[in-house]
Amino acid sequence: HVQLVESGGASVQAGKSLRLSCAASRHTHSRYCLAWFRQAPGKEREGVARIMRNGEISYADSVKGRFTTAKDDAKKVLFLEMHSLKPEDTAMYYCAAVESSLRSFCPPRFTIWGQGTQVTV
Repeated sequence: HVQLVESGGASVQAGKSLRLSCAASRHTHSRYCLAWFRQAPGKEREGVARIMRNGEISYADSVKGRFTTAKDDAKKVLFLEMHSLKPEDTAMYYCAAVESSLRSFCPPRFTIWGQGTQVTV
């Protein structure tokens, strides 16, 4: 299985930007859906963004227009660009992957997770 390692979390002021990275141990573009999740203390885990195998991307309403995700398949890295950060964006951010046989569909349950990186606004 692929292994994922996040980095880039930090403590920043509201309104600032931050970029998270997720390095994969092997190439993921041919088999896996990729996603970002976050979990704040005392709250349920929330999906932030996901990329399907065909490159289609979807975002949670709470981050639309502020967050952008992209992947560099050659470097095996997934990025999350976060702009206009708000205190409510404070959370542990995780990248995740799940194998998908379909290019335009991600199974609802992600099975591979990184260790997380903390973002504090």
